[in-house]
Amino acid sequence: MRVIKYLLALLILAVLAIPAASFAQVAVGVSIGVAPPPIPVYEQPICPGDGYLWTPGYWAWDADVSDYYWVPGTWVMAPEVGFLWTPGWWGWGDGGFFWNEGFWGPTIGFYGGIDYGFGYFGHGFYGGRWDHGHFFYNTAVMNVNRTEIHNVYNERVEHVTNENRVSYNGGKGGIDARPTHEEEAAAHERHIPPVSAQTEHASAARSNPEMRAKANHGDPPVKATARPGDFSGARSTAAGRNEAGESRTPGHVSDLPALQRPEPVNSGDAKADKKYQKQQEKLYAKQEKDRQKLEAQQEKDHQKKLNEAQHQQMEQRHQQQTEQMVQRHAEERQALQSRAPQPRAAPAPRPR
Repeated sequence: MRVIKYLLALLILAVLAIPAASFAQVAVGVSIGVAPPPIPVYEQPICPGDGYLWTPGYWAWDADVSDYYWVPGTWVMAPEVGFLWTPGWWGWGDGGFFWNEGFWGPTIGFYGGIDYGFGYFGHGFYGGRWDHGHFFYNTAVMNVNRTEIHNVYNERVEHVTNENRVSYNGGKGGIDARPTHEEEAAAHERHIPPVSAQTEHASAARSNPEMRAKANHGDPPVKATARPGDFSGARSTAAGRNEAGESRTPGHVSDLPALQRPEPVNSGDAKADKKYQKQQEKLYAKQEKDRQKLEAQQEKDHQKKLNEAQHQQMEQRHQQQTEQMVQRHAEERQALQSRAPQPRAAPAPRPR
């Protein structure tokens, strides 16, 4: 009887030793004393082809240099039909931050309540669904070329945006979220760990010194890629890179690359295409005006005589203004793209 009580006591101590942040997932690695940086603002690159699923960007830890580094969001082929990606997440527990590994599975599990964007708004996934062996993309939140990928639908998602872009659960300033019963159940289903394309993608980010938080101050030069490891083609998704491809902090509107004029669409419906083109031009003009107005205001602020503390506060305010505008404009373009005219189906051949 005494032996049984001793074993029960050991079992209770073992359970209590599991970090609170792990919930239904297992925390891996060592405890980190400093919180990961906020999630940077970025645009989602267009889906490279049918069957690719979006995996959000995240901050990983490199123990060799004692620093976080950004792993860009990217499109990845699902390892099995019907499988979805549950992102990894940082959680606070036992006096430090622990990383909970992401996984592939038939349903979405808990990912810390973190708002990663693009359908991952804290709980569940709203970016698409599997239907009869094909993945259907929700163009309300996913950047998909509808002239090439036809298995799409449009379903608006009401959610509260994580304005502070907090990247961890629990602790001081962290997201206060707990798993639902469905998310806990998902953790016990059959899983597949990150595929080789994902691990190689993360390894490439780790080997790039520019991706480290101490080097980029939370603003990595490449924030998202169209395919795993394709950092060279990610210039357009990295806010704040000039035409020469040099990394620039998007602290001001003048640091941003020029707006790209909308490209014409050809769905086969000339009337609908013309109407959509006018909507695109109208949005382009509005966003260009927004830029000019904010740039003029920021330039006016720079003419003021300020002390060091006031100047630092002004620069922080300018960076926040610029990031908010970039995010707002990206959401406006995605909303318009969701209303793009659907390509007409080819007429059936006449019987001979």
